[in-house]
Amino acid sequence: MLKSVEDAQRAHPAFFVGEFGEASAAKAVDTAFANDLKSAGVFSIPLTLIVLVVAFGALVAAGIPLLLALAAVFATFGLVALPSHLLPLAQEAPAVVLLVGLAVGVDYSLFYLRRERAALEAAAATSGRSVLISGLTVMVAMAGMFLTGDATFASFAYATMMVVAVAMLGSLTVLPALLSKLGDRVDRLHVPLAGRIRRDKGEGRVWGAIVDGVLHRPLLSAVLAGGLLLALAAPTLQLRISSPGPSTFPRSLAVVKTYKRMQQAFPGKALPANVVVKAPNVNAPSMRNAIAELERRALASGRAHKPITIDTNRERTIANLTVPIAGAGTDAASNASLAVLRDVIVPETVGALPGTEAGVTGLTAEWKDQQDQMKSKLPLVVGFVLLFAFGLMLVAFRSIVVAIKAIVLNLLSVAAAYGVLVLVFQHGVGKGLLGFSSTAGISPVVPLLLFVILFGLSMDYHVFIVSRIRELFDRGASMDEAIADGIKSTAGVVTSAAVVMVAEFSIFATLSMLFFKQFGVGLAAAILIDATIVRGVLLPASMKLLGEWNWYLPRWLEWLPRFEPGEPSAAPEAPPAPVSA
Repeated sequence: MLKSVEDAQRAHPAFFVGEFGEASAAKAVDTAFANDLKSAGVFSIPLTLIVLVVAFGALVAAGIPLLLALAAVFATFGLVALPSHLLPLAQEAPAVVLLVGLAVGVDYSLFYLRRERAALEAAAATSGRSVLISGLTVMVAMAGMFLTGDATFASFAYATMMVVAVAMLGSLTVLPALLSKLGDRVDRLHVPLAGRIRRDKGEGRVWGAIVDGVLHRPLLSAVLAGGLLLALAAPTLQLRISSPGPSTFPRSLAVVKTYKRMQQAFPGKALPANVVVKAPNVNAPSMRNAIAELERRALASGRAHKPITIDTNRERTIANLTVPIAGAGTDAASNASLAVLRDVIVPETVGALPGTEAGVTGLTAEWKDQQDQMKSKLPLVVGFVLLFAFGLMLVAFRSIVVAIKAIVLNLLSVAAAYGVLVLVFQHGVGKGLLGFSSTAGISPVVPLLLFVILFGLSMDYHVFIVSRIRELFDRGASMDEAIADGIKSTAGVVTSAAVVMVAEFSIFATLSMLFFKQFGVGLAAAILIDATIVRGVLLPASMKLLGEWNWYLPRWLEWLPRFEPGEPSAAPEAPPAPVSA
């Protein structure tokens, strides 16, 4: 068909000859997704390497995290082939696997490489446990997508869980063995004027000054940082879900050009609603009268356009009414038109006849039903992720305060990211810079996908920093010393990991598909917020205010297994934590 259309256009250049339909639109979108994914890989990989070279100052040390991450990504592409025969992989899934794989692969390698000057056993006992806890938390967050009951989210779930598992396994096995084999040769191929992390172990002057200031005035710092995050999160209350339609696709696509011409000449015909009627005889006089009444009322409502066409099957038991509806297919006008048909016109006309079944389908109906299903499942997914993440943190640190605080801080990061999405993609802040025109709302896939990914990735930083603080505290440092030294000594790693992820995600914000733009902006904003305001200000301020209450565990939870990320051989007994009366 597409070849015939192209031949007709070439044969008649004075006319516009185009084709638009569900199949051609799907093919064009698939091609655009594939091209975007290729662009993301072409730019994100060298950009990641540049950031790592600047961070470590040596090509060998910089190449190790990137190689581990890429190995996890490509291994996952091979591993998902088998389950994809039972549950097909969504077209967006490879891009998500690339993003998550690069992010966690680099993160886990940095956790190890930061401590490579220490004994490898000590690094495995500390950073290795941090990687294990972080990886399990990320996988639990991703598993929440299975609860949506949607095949797209389920494919996201198994693909991302797989890439995280592979990256975690490589960090716990291949990476220590590789570092043991390389030894000091990990510093080979030195790059001048680079490698701040490895020279000063991450204790940058900027972070040192910030942490000292926060610990000097913890209450003021917590109020200011918390207020800023709440202000960023406030626009989330205005968040609108809008399924991506032709108006959100790149204008350069041939199907989009055809769609716009069809909308101008035949409003609603490109993405109509279909009223399907099943009856013993759709040609019976009563049914013909009901269908005529449906047409009259639909046109009178102002929610439908001419021509309304009717097709019937050979047995005359099913009628398919194609109703061009007002709107662009996925916007508020289309949803209002669908509601009038479903809730009023169809039940009161063809649906009112005895022995008749009638319903409304079409792309608008499909997208609306998917949105409603996602909204109904969202509380279940969020509750699952929060409950199991809380349990993992509680067992990992044997502290109910650390577990609760991790949940609260991560929710603040996610809410602030949602607020940024609303400001950019609904209010149009920076839309000229990002190159998009539609401000109808946020793609249904984005909020849930962002929640599980951000919740998982944010835990990486939290586990790494709190593990270091707990380790120093268990070795005898005061609470203030443990907080200050723990955050200063991990600041370089957290900053480098955040820079890598923000750079990767920002690339996605420059791609052609609106889904990728929203996904990239949301992730980049959240990681930037989390690595600076949350981990650099709110975390130390809250730990300072709580003091040794940070390690509080109620007596009735003393049965929990000990899985603390500190070094067992060097850690004395922690001072008794406050207990409830």
